[in-house]
Amino acid sequence: MIVDCAIYREGRRSEGPHDFSDALDEARSAGGFVWIGLHEPTADEFDLVAQEFSLHPLAVEDALKAHQRPKLEVYDDSLFVVLKPIVYEPRSDTVSSGEVMIFLGDAFVVTVRHGEGTPLGAVRKRLEREPKLLGEGPTSVLYAIADAVVDHYLVVATELQTDLEELEAEVFTPDSGGSRHTASRIYNFKRQILEFRRATGPLAMPMTRLAGAGTYGTGAPFVEDRARPFFRDVHDHLTRVNESVEGLDRLVSDVLSAHLAQISVRQNDDMRKISAWAAMAAIPTMLAGIYGMNFEHMPELRWEWSYPVVILVMGVLEVLLFRLFKRRGWM
Repeated sequence: MIVDCAIYREGRRSEGPHDFSDALDEARSAGGFVWIGLHEPTADEFDLVAQEFSLHPLAVEDALKAHQRPKLEVYDDSLFVVLKPIVYEPRSDTVSSGEVMIFLGDAFVVTVRHGEGTPLGAVRKRLEREPKLLGEGPTSVLYAIADAVVDHYLVVATELQTDLEELEAEVFTPDSGGSRHTASRIYNFKRQILEFRRATGPLAMPMTRLAGAGTYGTGAPFVEDRARPFFRDVHDHLTRVNESVEGLDRLVSDVLSAHLAQISVRQNDDMRKISAWAAMAAIPTMLAGIYGMNFEHMPELRWEWSYPVVILVMGVLEVLLFRLFKRRGWM
């Protein structure tokens, strides 16, 4: 559905007409731009917008189907940018992503949002409180949305770091490090990191191009040259996020390895204890087996002290083995 439609002249808002074509003509004649916001539009709803603003069919298809990776594509009449906002649920420790598609033209901005993450109403209100920034044209909208999305990445990365520290403490706590649920928690955490990386990793190249750096030194069309420093700032924040995500991924892999190593050591300790008890049980079993064969010619059978001596020998050998295993840490 269409969430909002407004014309901005010199950073000031005025309600746009219902006809999008009239809104675009009015914005161009006044030296401003029109900003249309949509949330999960249907094909019929978006078809009217696509026709009025001459949006490329491939970009329109991507905007309707969603499930796109972050990217930047340049067409003859517009720039198409895909961002993936991240939502973190602390109660369930899950990361989910939405999508924001931005069509940027000479005098228009069309935003299409999928999912509940990062509503753009807050971004629009923030820009309307800064008419000087909004007066820079459609580029200011692209910058504000990208800045809001990437800044929230930093918040999510911090929350994930806190969760990972708690998970580390659980793994290295002697009483709970071998819990049967710990491995599943670590694996689930790694899946959340992967979901986060899918949103942040592919965005590096589009931000580099918008900043006019690297191999794309000429910058992207429909983006003002004076906006490059702002996109460089977003790119710097995104670099910090990607470094944090890589660090989290390495740490969670190390935590999983440490957890498996702890389980292996614990199993070895259990096997040594079992082996020690089996060795101690073997001595009385062997002696009892010999004297339980009931052979007729056994000299000890007629000796008065045979029974107490055998029991004493068993006890002495058991004590010696117990002390030996205890000294070596097997018991």
